[in-house]
Amino acid sequence: MTIARVDAVGLTSLAEELADLLVDTVDDGASVGFLGPLDRAAAIAWWKAWADGVAEGRLAVWVAREQRPVAEEAGREAPPSAQGADPEVPPVGTAGSGTLPVEGAGRVVGTVSLAFPDKPNSRHRAELVKLMVHRAARGQGLGRRLLATAERTAAASGITLLHLDTETDSGAERLYAAEGWTRVGAIPDYAADPHGVPRPTSIYFKRIGATPLTR
Repeated sequence: MTIARVDAVGLTSLAEELADLLVDTVDDGASVGFLGPLDRAAAIAWWKAWADGVAEGRLAVWVAREQRPVAEEAGREAPPSAQGADPEVPPVGTAGSGTLPVEGAGRVVGTVSLAFPDKPNSRHRAELVKLMVHRAARGQGLGRRLLATAERTAAASGITLLHLDTETDSGAERLYAAEGWTRVGAIPDYAADPHGVPRPTSIYFKRIGATPLTR
């Protein structure tokens, strides 16, 4: 798998593939803000609107894609440096490409985003949102790698506090708990699942990087 941060141009170019990922996530019953069945055209439009937030600096988005070494695709054995590689590449589209690297790349199988507050007194924190892994790519630790990528980048940019909400007792909640996030509590009937049934939501936070002094 290759995980890359995408800019607004890159995100727009991947809107259809990301829409397929979102539809798969909703079909699987995950509570990510949508009711099922989710129309693919609506999902594409949603991702294109999400790109506006990236362009304005309100969002950071990472995309995971399947990747096969170019030598392997040509029928040759890949060199040792490429076998099992899981590179994280810098933001794409900034040099005019607008897309993830195409050599050896496969379909989009995962994504995660960070949402940044616009208030001056909140710029030390960010919200982790829209962590999704396609059902066909689960069981390989991809969700954990996406989460770690967002945390690492946030810390490097000076963010010291992350927070999120997730459906109580979901697989996502178990992931966050296992990765050191602290549960604050739960709100009953906070959001409906894709079937329209109100479900409780758990609130989590995690301190990263340098902890600010308090007075």
